[in-house]
Amino acid sequence: MSELINNREYRQEILKEVIRELHTGKTVDEVKAKFGKAIEGVSPSEISAMEQELVKEGLPIEEIQNLCDVHAAVFKGSIEEIHHPEEVPGHPIHTLRQENDAIQEHILENINPKLEAFRIEDSQNNINNLIEDINLLWDIDKHYSRKENLIFPYLEKYNITAPPKVMWGVDDEIRALLKEIKLLLKDYRGNKDEVVEKIKHATKQIEEMIFKEESILFPMALETLTEDEWIEIYDESDEIGYAIISPDTEWKLKRVDVDRKEKNNSLKDGYVKFETGILSSEEINQIFNAIPGDMTFIDKDDIVKYFSQDENRIFPRTKAVIGRSVQNCHPPASVHVVEKLLVDFKSGKKDSEDFWIKMGDLYVLIRYFAIRDENGEYLGTLEFTQDIAPIRAIEGEKRLLSD
Repeated sequence: MSELINNREYRQEILKEVIRELHTGKTVDEVKAKFGKAIEGVSPSEISAMEQELVKEGLPIEEIQNLCDVHAAVFKGSIEEIHHPEEVPGHPIHTLRQENDAIQEHILENINPKLEAFRIEDSQNNINNLIEDINLLWDIDKHYSRKENLIFPYLEKYNITAPPKVMWGVDDEIRALLKEIKLLLKDYRGNKDEVVEKIKHATKQIEEMIFKEESILFPMALETLTEDEWIEIYDESDEIGYAIISPDTEWKLKRVDVDRKEKNNSLKDGYVKFETGILSSEEINQIFNAIPGDMTFIDKDDIVKYFSQDENRIFPRTKAVIGRSVQNCHPPASVHVVEKLLVDFKSGKKDSEDFWIKMGDLYVLIRYFAIRDENGEYLGTLEFTQDIAPIRAIEGEKRLLSD
């Protein structure tokens, strides 16, 4: 046993050394030649442990993210030989893999041929064809959102935090690339080479991410998460949606039906007494859900405790977010904004903060309020998000009931 532990510790040090040497500028071939034997048979859990240690030792997530493609290439030969547990059709991982197959097929059979046609002749027809295919590829946002909002929270409960942060950062890079490509095509100005280069870069990044999911994330998640946690992920998946394809079959698991019945039979009575009245738990829940906006509350320890379920929710929320650190609910690139806001609320420097952004036809107002007790002690933060485009469009007066 001690030999096994020592071997793991030795390999852990070697793997960290691989990343450090890449960071100092060594090429992939140099590293592979030197450490090829040491990394033979490396498992996803060991890569996860390696990244955790690097973060603990002070290497920023962004640094690991910059090396993500490189170290994937280094480990590719050994990881791809790992046995993947068999998944039942309808299981969340089975669906994610089906999506990956559909995404790869879309790139190979649609985007690549039409990109080549565009490279030869940048006619309006060829531009329109590319726009159509890139718009369909943007469906990948749902795939990444399910991964980030459903699988990552459960991995965090097992203290697996570094790989999700690294992967989320790369997901956001892919999203940003696709948005940029859509704008370049919509406002095409003859910059053919730039468009071709951007699309090739985006599809390469997507294919690399598929490899990382299939070879690292999925095996690690299957090895770590319990059946009950997969049931929760399955139940929440429809709320976010699917990329390019939808599950072709329901996950046939008896526990799913049992758990749903238990949830439906959960107690809905019980009353809460306020200073200005008394409401049942059911009334409170429905009142919050009827308010035309999304509400999310985090407590004084930055833990998500509640979100409303307005049918027109702007930003996706799943029940997996409950109990999650709010810092882990945001992409690495925007965490510093969240932390600065919370520092200002906790110190009393601010009591509220507003942001507003355009999202297609939506004009989204995002408001944050510091919640304090009667003595002024900080209890948490309330986020309220609302599409104010219909309000901004109001003119004149309305004094009569609608038909």
